[in-house]
Amino acid sequence: MNLAGRTVLLTGATGGLGHAIAWRLRAAGAELVLTGRRTEVLESLAAETGARSLAVDMTDAEAVQRLAKECADVDVLVSNAGLPATGQVTSFTVEQLDRALAVNLRAPMVLARELAEHMVARRSGHLVFMSSLAGKVGAPRSSVYSATKFGLRGFAQSLRQDLHSSGVGVSAIFPGFVRDAGMFHDTGTKLPPGLGTVAPDAVAEAVVRAIERNRGEIDVAPVNLRAGAMVAGLAPDLAASVSRRLGGTRIAEQHVAMQKTKR
Repeated sequence: MNLAGRTVLLTGATGGLGHAIAWRLRAAGAELVLTGRRTEVLESLAAETGARSLAVDMTDAEAVQRLAKECADVDVLVSNAGLPATGQVTSFTVEQLDRALAVNLRAPMVLARELAEHMVARRSGHLVFMSSLAGKVGAPRSSVYSATKFGLRGFAQSLRQDLHSSGVGVSAIFPGFVRDAGMFHDTGTKLPPGLGTVAPDAVAEAVVRAIERNRGEIDVAPVNLRAGAMVAGLAPDLAASVSRRLGGTRIAEQHVAMQKTKR
């Protein structure tokens, strides 16, 4: 799909990663509809990018349904909104579990269900889901977060097959550790030597590439992390052992401490 002149609905636009994606989509010529909870940030970004803004809380099922109806004519959905949801599952309240599932998994599925129907009727469109390498590799203190991101991967893979030959593409993006913006950056965590990070612009570029080239999955991470994800898929216990030796549990605990208030 050529993005020039196409209308894109981007959720989670008020975060740093959302900003990078919005600007890259705008550079590709897309017309933007931006959503987020922080109204002042959302309106400022919308004014700068010439976008339409809609304040939406993704935990509100009725609000998500209204958003889908209001944006029924968009050409592209980029589901980027997400909650960190780190910590041992026993540390979550049931309400916090519901919030994580609502934002990270339910809302993208509902939006896809509603928008795909119109896209298929037009035989044109694209759906992009922001997963994570945590959607391929389970890590300490990430059971809830990984469950939602693994879920997005499975949903995107199956939906891509269901929509094959319909004119509607489906993609999932899998960032590793992102510096300068996003959930990992906000924790201030220092990684062990050799793990490496990627810039927000690299994730934004992957989103555009996925749409323009109809790519099913794109990993956005240094080669060693991508290789580690492949090994984890084949030998999860071995990958977990290596992760512990590299300080994975320490890093995870730091994330939990910084993200607990964002559930």
